[in-house]
Amino acid sequence: MVQHVLVAPDKFKGSLTAAEVAARVSAGLGVPTVELPVADGGDGTVDAAVACGFDRITIEVTGPTGERVPASYAWQPAGTAVVELAEASGLRRLPGDREPLTATSYGTGELIADAVRRGAKRVVLGLGGSACTDGGAGMAQALGARLLDAAGDDLPRGGAALKELDRIDLSGFMNVSGVEFVVASDVDNPLLGPHGAAAVYGPQKGATPGDVRTLEAALARLAAVATATHGLMGAVEHDDVVRAMGVAGAPGAGAAGGVGFAALAFLHAEIRPGIDYLLDLLGFGELVQDARLVITGEGSLDEQSLRGKAPVGVAQAAARAGVPVVAVCGRRTLTDAELKSAGIEAAYALTDLEPDPARCMAEAGPLLERLATRLAADRHLEGNG
Repeated sequence: MVQHVLVAPDKFKGSLTAAEVAARVSAGLGVPTVELPVADGGDGTVDAAVACGFDRITIEVTGPTGERVPASYAWQPAGTAVVELAEASGLRRLPGDREPLTATSYGTGELIADAVRRGAKRVVLGLGGSACTDGGAGMAQALGARLLDAAGDDLPRGGAALKELDRIDLSGFMNVSGVEFVVASDVDNPLLGPHGAAAVYGPQKGATPGDVRTLEAALARLAAVATATHGLMGAVEHDDVVRAMGVAGAPGAGAAGGVGFAALAFLHAEIRPGIDYLLDLLGFGELVQDARLVITGEGSLDEQSLRGKAPVGVAQAAARAGVPVVAVCGRRTLTDAELKSAGIEAAYALTDLEPDPARCMAEAGPLLERLATRLAADRHLEGNG
């Protein structure tokens, strides 16, 4: 039986999609390959699912600052939808400057609603690349929740407005009782506190120290009201102290500016490790069985890669099948020892061929083919194995 090389990379951010990386590597290897573009729940998750056979559904939704934008989710006719928050509510959707206080996750809720109306039995929500710190309030609003102030008026969208939240009316909330929700995320931050959504991720979205304090107080108010009005085990407000417990303190509640909290609180979602869950969804376990080598990779193999990113997840899954793994990347800062501890035998970087990072970005495709040819020679992949 002819054994194949399984090519399972993530995207090279800013230059190549995961599918393009897989195609270029396969072209350079010159041996039988199976291409399986992967993602860890962040940018590119929908693209990876579509490359593996899902349909792409594109609709117009509300972007993070209120503009209408086209956004896609992946659809499997059996009833699984893969919704990527970055598609509707990501930093890349911002028309100009970042808006940390007013950016909303409303468009993500619109994508979920469309999938549910289409008949979804399972919605996989990939969290990453978020532009908003609204605790998932916008997502909940798009699904029919009303967030009301003391006068009974609907709050405007965005995280800062939540400081005026008095009650949450779910009487018009979409019926999602027959839908399984899975959050694919490797972020384990709680909603509140020094490791929470505002403190850790707010500055990445343009929040000043003052903005972070505003957002922290607003998210605390959201958690307290949700607890008081909907019986959640969560943040309890008394003596002016908000104590993060239960849902608000759950690992992953702080993902994507607190969208993880809303998914747990209002959709009763289960949070699963992003890359592990998506590899199962995309059929990695079956495809690796007859592989003689797995090639994974991403744009930058660095310390962040060791924290649940796609290449390490691929390496761990391949190790369980007893198949060796090498990686390709744009650049690498990990040592050989760090790579080996992560289950990756060797890494090939575009900067090995072209030291100029700008040229690596601009000419990533051709360089990657050359790199794959070198890899094939080093690994003696010629022939059928």
